[in-house]
Amino acid sequence: MRFGLLGEKLGHSYSPELHAFFGDYEYELFEVAPDQLGDFIRHGDFQGLNVTIPYKTTMLALCDDLTEAAAAIGSVNTVVRHPDGSLFGDNTDAAGFEGLVWKSRISIRGRKCLVLGSGGASLSVQYVLHKLGAGEIVVISRSGPDNYENLAKHADAEVIVNTTPVGMYPNTAAAPVDLRRFPRCQGVLDLIYNPARTALMQQAEALKIPNMGGLFMLAEQARCAASVFTGKAVPAIKAEEAWKTLGSRKENRILIGMPGCGKSTVGKALADLLDRPFVDCDREMEKVIGMSVADYITRYGEEAFRAEETAMLTQLGKTSGLVIATGGGCVTRPENYPRLHQNGTMIFLERELSKLPKKGRPLSLRGSLQDMYTIRLPMYRRFADVTVPNDGAPEKVAKAVEEAYERISDQRA
Repeated sequence: MRFGLLGEKLGHSYSPELHAFFGDYEYELFEVAPDQLGDFIRHGDFQGLNVTIPYKTTMLALCDDLTEAAAAIGSVNTVVRHPDGSLFGDNTDAAGFEGLVWKSRISIRGRKCLVLGSGGASLSVQYVLHKLGAGEIVVISRSGPDNYENLAKHADAEVIVNTTPVGMYPNTAAAPVDLRRFPRCQGVLDLIYNPARTALMQQAEALKIPNMGGLFMLAEQARCAASVFTGKAVPAIKAEEAWKTLGSRKENRILIGMPGCGKSTVGKALADLLDRPFVDCDREMEKVIGMSVADYITRYGEEAFRAEETAMLTQLGKTSGLVIATGGGCVTRPENYPRLHQNGTMIFLERELSKLPKKGRPLSLRGSLQDMYTIRLPMYRRFADVTVPNDGAPEKVAKAVEEAYERISDQRA
């Protein structure tokens, strides 16, 4: 059996990895241009498809038969080709989004909900919000009566759902709205799953607004689609397992801490433990600047180095599935936090001051190491999700880091 994801531009899709949790079938990515869609649907070699941007509403007219949900929503994201060649269309996005709502514990009933975007995913979201008893549902589009120019009319929104691609990889710094304009907001749901924490979600976090990204929705809709593809029920617990496993696999482990605290040594051991790539930021910086970090700082000053470092972290933070050892001073620039946090859990690797070396570390030679530690300690605390002492063999500390990561992941779940 051959299945896959149909879209115009698919980029870094997680769908093939997800479907490996749910069924023993081949799953591919089908990037098809709009002018080739008809030919692909008629002659493409597939038994079933998941459908994403921009074809969810287009597929509605191309299917010969629809489920009640797909017809009511007006959007199709799952298609099966019957032996006679006819196409059967379903919508598992609705089940996926409903699962996301329940998982987030964000209450919908009676609340005013603002849905950003009017495409196929938006239709599924609106369907579920009606089903869950939303008090009022307002759809914000670029050109409709409710748009981004007159958002002030809806400052009383209590739940905001982003169904647009604004903030998706690789343009991760963008956000569709400024949450400070919605003082009554009590929940934010973002259907984007790459990055794990969009700029919109990070702002919600900073404002202490409950929020959740789209990976759980992706897992739940994939589980439901797998049942449609194979004709066999896939247990609901499988979506939870897939969400946790894939989330852990994609989450960067980011080590922060004082120069000489052992980030590189422990980072390599952690990368070996997890069988994933390791990135030493200082070594990567040397490739960019063409000299040692110490020489660059001595020649051009710390501010110039920090600007180069931030530029590198901007790109590095968009990646997934890495172990990253940061430079000791990356925490001195607050703007580095969202860049690292979008796809990473940050671990403060703490080592006794007396065990921190000075040799070859230019910033440690200026004034007292104690003074630097005193200044930076609150910065490390602000960046860190968890603190792990570096007080043993690298392999032992690496295991302690991963155990700390697993504990905090369980708390988030």
